[in-house]
Amino acid sequence: MLKIWGKLVKHNKIVKDEVVALEGGENYQENLKSCILELCRKFDIEKPYWLPANLEEYNRRSKTSFNSDNFIDEFEFDKFEIEEIDDEK
Repeated sequence: MLKIWGKLVKHNKIVKDEVVALEGGENYQENLKSCILELCRKFDIEKPYWLPANLEEYNRRSKTSFNSDNFIDEFEFDKFEIEEIDDEK
């Protein structure tokens, strides 16, 4: 099971947060993409662009944050953070 915690942050405070989980699925990348799309739907924001720095940070730490550079439209928050939750630790 893949669980992703999404947060919208403004002035260093979490304004909104949600956890989405996906059971099963064929591959990790598709599951991650589905979780992010679900978070964006719940937060009513567009899907962010993954920049090389996001990919590197996520691969290293299982979390990353997206700021206005990752969105085409105006973004009213300081950042959108995602973090994989590992219940087995």
